[in-house]
Amino acid sequence: MSSDISTELQKKLEHAFDNDTAVNIKGHSSKDFYGRRTDASLATLETTQHSGIIDYQPTELVITARCGTSIEEIEKTLATENQMFAFEPPRFNHRGSIGGMVACGLSGPARPYAGSLRDAVLGITCLNGKAEKLSYGGQVMKNVAGYDISRLMTGAMGTLGVILDASIKVMPKPETEITLKLEKDATQAMQTWQELGKQALPISASCHLDDTLYIRLSGNAAAVKHATSIIGGEADEAGHDFWQALRDQQHDFFTGNQPLWRLSLAPATLTLNLTGKALTDWAGAQRWIRTDEPANVIRALCESHGGHATLFNPSDNNVEAFHPLAPGIAALHTQLKQAFDPAGILNPMRMLADY
Repeated sequence: MSSDISTELQKKLEHAFDNDTAVNIKGHSSKDFYGRRTDASLATLETTQHSGIIDYQPTELVITARCGTSIEEIEKTLATENQMFAFEPPRFNHRGSIGGMVACGLSGPARPYAGSLRDAVLGITCLNGKAEKLSYGGQVMKNVAGYDISRLMTGAMGTLGVILDASIKVMPKPETEITLKLEKDATQAMQTWQELGKQALPISASCHLDDTLYIRLSGNAAAVKHATSIIGGEADEAGHDFWQALRDQQHDFFTGNQPLWRLSLAPATLTLNLTGKALTDWAGAQRWIRTDEPANVIRALCESHGGHATLFNPSDNNVEAFHPLAPGIAALHTQLKQAFDPAGILNPMRMLADY
């Protein structure tokens, strides 16, 4: 179903700005758990009805859709041309939309090999905090406008603007795909990643869990066969389901109420001395851990290795979801917020207590 309610959204936001009324931008609610808990008393700006694919150019590898369009609808359309979102955005219970996808900026298992969601965003149309309709970027990879505002909006959690539509780069699906399983402990897995990283192999995902290293190969049949002979291990017949469960956090690892932390570290960083169950993704660059360790301990340890930590399932705002910003970066955030949302009415405090 296609519906353009951009004028209605603009009028509502204009009214909110004129009356200094903060709003909670609400789509399909698939990622309500992510970030700080919002004030339940805030007015809601519903975007779900602003939906539909605006333009799809398979030969140009780009699709443009309104914010309320579901990721699954878009992926079904892409599948008709044997194309896909190479960065594998999580869909979370089949409710994820393209607006929330861009606003939260999350990428799936293929991110280290195919690039991130931010890399694939070509252009957006949005409403800033003054209800001004703005367009940035376009439908081509090269943009000489100066500031890459489209990508700036990616991951901003709606604090800089209401995304109306987005143009996203797509890619052809691989000819063939196979998942290999190898028995490796955490240290052996890290060594294997470093060794494989020196070779030109068609790896499209790699994860370590429960002393098992999972490696997905994607590409033409000859390249995949050659890589399989180098890596070894056994073929996992349930490999496709494994990666989809990991992508959408439907794997058993993600169940339960224990705090779930996402650690962003340099891939070669050795295993951190933290208690709890761990899953290592992105060839070591992304570490998921379920632990009751204090936030300050986790974040200090990550900082000592040049990384940062996100509490992915905060139950309240007693612990900040996102890693505290360094003073210089925090100042830039404040300036950006002032430029795009001077009245501070867009998703206030969704990212940080003062932002």
